[in-house]
Amino acid sequence: MLNDNQEIQYHNNNTFSVFIGLLVGGLAGAVAMLLLAPQSGKDTRVQIQKKGIELRDQTSKMIEDTVSSARSNANRISISGRMKAEELLQQGQALVVEQLDHVSEAAQAGKKTIQGS
Repeated sequence: MLNDNQEIQYHNNNTFSVFIGLLVGGLAGAVAMLLLAPQSGKDTRVQIQKKGIELRDQTSKMIEDTVSSARSNANRISISGRMKAEELLQQGQALVVEQLDHVSEAAQAGKKTIQGS
């Protein structure tokens, strides 16, 4: 069994060991921080500025591509619409001619009927 003096001495050794551990750990952390510290503020600002310019250029390129694509699609739709309108116009004209032929035939038949009576 441990007597009171031995317990106090053991307790003091543990406290001292913890204190030494904290001190060594703190020093190791400080050294690591200094060795692995990020670049200076000026370098960081320059890097941020360059990245901002790069992102602006990418955004401009993306916008140009999107506008170009939209114009291309609009032209394609416009041309398709014109072609469809011309096709419908031709079909309409063909139907008008066909109906006029039917009306003309009916008129001729009516005329013959009237003349034959």
